[in-house]
Amino acid sequence: MGCAFCNETSIQARTILKNAQAFVFPTNIPIVPGHVLIVPTRHVATMDELTPAEWQAIHVIMKKMKAALRKAFQAEGFNYAMNEGSVAGQSVPHLHIHLLPRKTGDSGITEYEPRQFLYRPGSRKTSPDAELNVVTKIIRAALK
Repeated sequence: MGCAFCNETSIQARTILKNAQAFVFPTNIPIVPGHVLIVPTRHVATMDELTPAEWQAIHVIMKKMKAALRKAFQAEGFNYAMNEGSVAGQSVPHLHIHLLPRKTGDSGITEYEPRQFLYRPGSRKTSPDAELNVVTKIIRAALK
């Protein structure tokens, strides 16, 4: 079995933005609309494995995504989350950063313990592909 982020065609189809070193797509188990994952293109499991160029590429995508999420979802703030190692809640052994747009009155979890809510299997509802495709289109349009 291969890596879900490296090999999953549905993820490739809903990639919002990509550069040579990283890409971003909406997670299939969002906490709030617009919840995306920023992922290095090269398969790495930990931050220590990233090159400076990969960190820079992730940063560039994060800045662009924050601007797009502000526009697309009226984000007033953001949650960032990243887990390294299964003991910390990493469920996919490919490094990824959760970026969640937040606004006053949203339905997301505002006071959460990551291992309890963000990363526990079954703790969030899985979104259907059709919904994820709509989120992808909304964010892509906001990038223009």
